[in-house]
Amino acid sequence: MTPVDYSLLDRPEISANSFYPRPYWTETPEGAEDLSVTVEEGVALSCRFFPVGQSRPTILFFYGNGETAAGYDDIAPFYNRIGANFFISDYRGYGASGGTPTFSAMLSDAHQVLESVKRELLQTDGFTGPIYVMGRSLGRHAAFELAAEFPDEINGAIIESGRPSLGQFIRGLEPSTARDLQAAYQDKVCSISIPVLVIHGQMDASAPIQDAVGMYQNFSSPDKHLIIIPGAGHNDLMHIGFGQYFGAIRGFVNKYANVG
Repeated sequence: MTPVDYSLLDRPEISANSFYPRPYWTETPEGAEDLSVTVEEGVALSCRFFPVGQSRPTILFFYGNGETAAGYDDIAPFYNRIGANFFISDYRGYGASGGTPTFSAMLSDAHQVLESVKRELLQTDGFTGPIYVMGRSLGRHAAFELAAEFPDEINGAIIESGRPSLGQFIRGLEPSTARDLQAAYQDKVCSISIPVLVIHGQMDASAPIQDAVGMYQNFSSPDKHLIIIPGAGHNDLMHIGFGQYFGAIRGFVNKYANVG
């Protein structure tokens, strides 16, 4: 697929209205490991890894706006309980990361994070299970990028509360430019051919359910799954549909690991 130039989306006024960086870090939880991924000279991303077993699936997680990696300290153990290693990365300016977030940097940094996970965990530390990318809300952009660009290196993608849209990143652009960028973005999303799990809240007002259903239908992947959490919105579906949420993730990531 022809690379798309998203540099127009990196303008300061767009980034200021699209990202809500929040510096936040905590003491390393018991059993977890903190890592730093250098994405350019003088800029590193704070990351946290919650392992459960070297042969288990690993989920590389990109969170929603206003969240942080350390903010998942209480949620990560639930991923461990379903048998998944959980790796979460901050964006630039979030958590303990340096730099300033932009759309292009979010995508290119995801490449560096995946490479670090493969090098430091899969190769150096002997983790042999399959690797999945998961994006929640804003994190969908990084997840789409990796799923489309590295189909031979990722076993599947999980999209939670996401939609195939650049959203507010194209607000204020000249209409024809916005249409062209959106069309190219949708082509990338549709091209995803690896297994995909979509989890969405029925009452999501930020990412309407019809957008998620259309996204699910248009994925090129022949192995795709859609889970709709009844009564859930954009930020509460994990809590409202806890069993359904983690049950779906467990079944999906274990399917390719030959484990129950």
